[in-house]
Amino acid sequence: MLDFLPLASEAAPHAHAPLSWDIFCQVIDNFGDVGVCWRTAAELAARGQTVRLWMDDASALQWMAPQPWPRGLSLHAWSDAAAAVPETTGDVVIEAFGCEIPQAFVAAIARKAERDRAPVWINLEYLSAEDYVERCHRLPSRIMSGPASGLTRWFFYPGFTEATGALLRERDLGARQQSFAAQRPQWRAEHGILSGECALSLFCYEPPALAQWLGQLLTQSQAPGALQARLLVTPGRAAAAMRALPEAAQVASCYLPPRPQPQFDEMLWACDLNLVRGEDSLVRALWAGQPLVWHIYPQHDNAHHDKLEAFLDWLQAPASLRAFHHAWNGMTAPQALPLLSPEMLEQWQQCTQAARAQLAAQTDLIEQLQAFVAEKS
Repeated sequence: MLDFLPLASEAAPHAHAPLSWDIFCQVIDNFGDVGVCWRTAAELAARGQTVRLWMDDASALQWMAPQPWPRGLSLHAWSDAAAAVPETTGDVVIEAFGCEIPQAFVAAIARKAERDRAPVWINLEYLSAEDYVERCHRLPSRIMSGPASGLTRWFFYPGFTEATGALLRERDLGARQQSFAAQRPQWRAEHGILSGECALSLFCYEPPALAQWLGQLLTQSQAPGALQARLLVTPGRAAAAMRALPEAAQVASCYLPPRPQPQFDEMLWACDLNLVRGEDSLVRALWAGQPLVWHIYPQHDNAHHDKLEAFLDWLQAPASLRAFHHAWNGMTAPQALPLLSPEMLEQWQQCTQAARAQLAAQTDLIEQLQAFVAEKS
């Protein structure tokens, strides 16, 4: 069942002066960094700002970024060459995920500070529910060396509580979701989802428990009255992980092509369980309000385990959802993976929707960014 994200408040949005923004994104892998930076840039432009998005690899935007692009948004190649730096920097400079902007651009920031006024320089950090986020959000960091010595860079942390920068949410997201509700049956039919089937979207890395889960789905498909699943597999690592397993050929599946961000949202809205990965898709799955499982980006020192536990604590995840996450992320043996059931999914959905209601009551990330810039300008 699709439950709507509450529509934005009827109160008039805050009026912010039109400013110019430079957002820098270094692409590591897996599209999450691209997704967050594109959504941030696009929503700022939609709210009347002028945005230059600087990327070292913009190839994913060919399919990810819907056309036409918002007015005021332009894409630029990341370059260390001084000749590639514009005559003046924006009023705001954002380094996404701790990337270090080219030194030629740092020098341009210093020139702007000497000539006029330093831009508001922000380090937009990774999303986490861990305690340090509230402590570090909005803290200054003094530049101690180089051409920008003496200037200040500010830490800005997305998060899940009111003491953080909150989550990115477009102003029209609730309206788009409500509009899709009437199209949902047709969408499911077009993707081969039969009446009574449970649609499961799969956007993952290589989950340790994937083979175990596919085996469970196969067993259930042969049991009358049990959950009948159909997998919607996203391209890339999820599809490769599936095709590497013999069990995958026997599971009812639909392999999807790459899709723009609005269509990715529609997939989440159309499915009965969303297995997502990384940062951007986790946020979109929360806004979708459907049951979700998060495949967190694995780190060699297992630091992601604490990050996952902090998220599950904030989510107030029921025991079955916590156990599924642990097995899915390799924290327990694959055999510990709970067997999905309609009753379990209903409990998970109630959990997701309660969390979403808390998030929807918070001031969104873009509004907070604009207010922060106005305060520091």
